[in-house]
Amino acid sequence: MVYEELETMMMAEWEQNAPSSALSPAHLEVVPGWGEAYKGLAYVYRPVNIAQLRQVFQMAKDHGRTVGLRGGGNSYGDAALNDENIVLDMRRMNRILAWEPGNGRLTVEPGVTLQRVWEYTVEDGWWLPVATGTMKITVGGGAAMNVHGKNAWKIGTFGEHIAEFDLMLPSGEILTCSREQNSDLFHAAIGGFGMLGIFTSLTLQLKRVYSGLLEVEGFTRPNLHETMAYFDDHLHNSDYLVAWLDAFSKGKALGRSELHRAHYLRPGADPHPAQTLRLDQQHVPPEIMGFFPRSALWRFQVPFWNNFGMRFVNTVKYYAARRKGHLKYREAHGVYHFLLDSLDWKKPFGKGGLIQYQPFIPAQNAEKAFTEILQLGQKHDLPNFLTVMKRHKPDPFLISYGVDGYSLAMDWKVTKGNRERLVQLTREMDEIVLANNGRFYLAKDSVLRPEVACAYLGEATITRFRELKQRCDPDGILETNLWRRVFSGN
Repeated sequence: MVYEELETMMMAEWEQNAPSSALSPAHLEVVPGWGEAYKGLAYVYRPVNIAQLRQVFQMAKDHGRTVGLRGGGNSYGDAALNDENIVLDMRRMNRILAWEPGNGRLTVEPGVTLQRVWEYTVEDGWWLPVATGTMKITVGGGAAMNVHGKNAWKIGTFGEHIAEFDLMLPSGEILTCSREQNSDLFHAAIGGFGMLGIFTSLTLQLKRVYSGLLEVEGFTRPNLHETMAYFDDHLHNSDYLVAWLDAFSKGKALGRSELHRAHYLRPGADPHPAQTLRLDQQHVPPEIMGFFPRSALWRFQVPFWNNFGMRFVNTVKYYAARRKGHLKYREAHGVYHFLLDSLDWKKPFGKGGLIQYQPFIPAQNAEKAFTEILQLGQKHDLPNFLTVMKRHKPDPFLISYGVDGYSLAMDWKVTKGNRERLVQLTREMDEIVLANNGRFYLAKDSVLRPEVACAYLGEATITRFRELKQRCDPDGILETNLWRRVFSGN
């Protein structure tokens, strides 16, 4: 059903059944996942304080609706969608509540973005311990999905740097949770994709840095085996390590890559830390070569956003990096982590949007599994356009994707002609992941099935999460499309 028809039906239902004080059609909006391959119509509310949160929960209970939570809207699939029900957009609850520059403790409301965090703290010599590829996610969303960065094998996930948080239950009760207090909820709400309650404040422990710059190295490796061998040999002496793979390459060149490795500067290595830590030194320049706007680059990418064009782009990118050799340079933290934010790189995927599939495979099985996955995409004539490999470690949270191994994040363009083929491809990849004891990442997921979730999480974990949800949300007020798709029938 098209969204216009659904909106008309929902407005008619509201006019017949809802009191004038609740669920106004003025709040109806089309809510997309970040990848824009999935969208839904919902009543969107933007609270500014806890009192308004309680009002929305009471409204939902009174009128038989459920409530889904949305941070920066950066989950690729349906984690922040709640069709025909209520979505709480948390971005207006965005105050910095406390900052202690002496020890790097920061307390914020859930709608504060990573950008706001580092802009607030970098000039005091503190940086995000975990930085995702975008600075536009909120702290609440990062905690709910327990996100990771390019240093996950070394310092873990976002949740491992949260000291405590306040969690508001749908009843309106607020619980303080930490590793010592309400520990079970602490380890379940982090990574619990918003199904146990709403974070109303979170305290983070930031990372001390002694320069606004990183030591960065860029280089290539000729295939997947050599790429993974480099990771294994250099994890112990790297602070960040990431590889961009060419999913179109075949044979002995399968998985050829461009790698970037980075290190923090030690105290005294930067002769002018006060200057390099300045806020104006951290942002990506808005123009390329001083005149061409980065925000317009996507228009020139559109003609290449197909199998033929992206094969060409990946080949040129690899050989250009190979020709440059092993580069060493210094780069600002903000530029190193958030370059993609300046490029608007989602737009070339077009109206159908994109999906990302990101499996996590134990180290001993990863090369075999990734080889099969890359070959499978080529076999189906669906090679993914952008492929990123990272290293990870297990984490202590209940709903966990962490393994002592690798992940492969793969982006596919979605069209009317390939949607069903993509679904079939993901199902075949699921079998490879499960056969290799792998896991999945709900922040990026669009296609996970209940039986697959049960297979990798285990019945005991899902049962324990359900018990906590029943305790925190006995009326079943908190729901999203993701919850209904993956967990409501388990």
